[in-house]
Order: sequence, then structure tokens, then C-alpha cells
Amino acid sequence: MPRRNRVDPLGDLHAVPERGMFTGNRGCLVDQDRRLVRHHRGNLWITCLASYRDWRSPLDQPARWTPLFFLDDAVALAAGHRPCGLCRRSDYLSYQEAVGGLGATEINRRLASQRLRRGRGLDRASDRILWRADIGELPEGTVVLDPAGRPNLVNDGSLFLFGFDGWRHTGSLPGGEVQVLTPPLSVRALGNGFVPTLHHTASTP
Repeated sequence: MPRRNRVDPLGDLHAVPERGMFTGNRGCLVDQDRRLVRHHRGNLWITCLASYRDWRSPLDQPARWTPLFFLDDAVALAAGHRPCGLCRRSDYLSYQEAVGGLGATEINRRLASQRLRRGRGLDRASDRILWRADIGELPEGTVVLDPAGRPNLVNDGSLFLFGFDGWRHTGSLPGGEVQVLTPPLSVRALGNGFVPTLHHTASTP
């Protein structure tokens, strides 16, 4: 049975078969009995390569980081993560340059202030901080909410509805303002040259 470690664009955790393209973490999420007991621990939320130097990490080791899984960069950025500075060094440096050369500590602090209100428990979608922008001014790779509150990717002049198995094309971009899920700092990175790695389904038919 799949573990509850797959991340949706709102940052919540699910137990589904699909793992996606990336792993990552937001601290240790399990207790001494290996039970999932928290949504995150600390402000270091990173996205990592699924394979790196033949390293192996246990999925539920107490007192160690708990691996999470993401469909692609767009999901990870929307959830409030940023590229790892170790296994994704070039992507991290590109992201860092695109946000004005901020240090890792400041990047982590700003993302923490932009993704969640204070709250408790494993399910935190209701605590997400949303903001509004004209959809025509948002860079590709941004995730927005449609009128039904579902995450959609802005890419290739179109919207794509999120699914753990990929993105589904739903039509061309509408006009006007939308609620934006991707934190402003990461939207700034996307707009200033950071190129996200997207799932192959994020393109028009």
C-alpha cells in the first residue's frame, strides 16, 4: 500500500501509487513508531533528484528527514519548496540568481512566510496563503486555482489541471485575475529565468 508521502500543489500529503519525477523533504515527519504525525518540521523545504550518487534514504526513519514525492517542479514550487542546493546545485543557483542572489536562509524564510498561515495537523490546505494576479502576467510554471478551487498549471499559453499521474489540458488561458498558489518568490524566480522541469504531460496536444 502506498505511503502518505505524495505531495499535491497545495502542499498536502496523499497515499497514491504515482511517485512523480522528484523527491524532497521538509524535515522529519514521523514519530519514534514511524507513524506520520506532522505536515512539516522547520523551514527547509527542498526538492531533490530521485536518484543521486546511489544514496538510499529510508522512507520513515525517526530523527531523519522523511522523503516526499512530487510530480514535477511546478508542483513542488506551488507547494512551497525550492531546489536542493546539493543534488540540484545548478537548478538551485539558477533559482537563487533569479530571486536576486538571496542566500538560502533568506530564501527559506521568505518562502515560509508566503506559503502557510499558522496551524496544526497533517492537512494544511485550508491554511495556504493565496494571492491574486492577472493570469496574463504570470510566467509559465505558475500554478493557479480555477473557479472550483482546483490547481491548474499555466504553461504553453494554456491551463493544465493537476493529477498525480500528470497534467490534463483544459483549455487556453482565461482573462482577468486568478488566485495564485505558487508563492510570490517562486513566481519571481520563474519570471526571471528559472526554468522548471515539468512533467511531459504539461504541453498542448
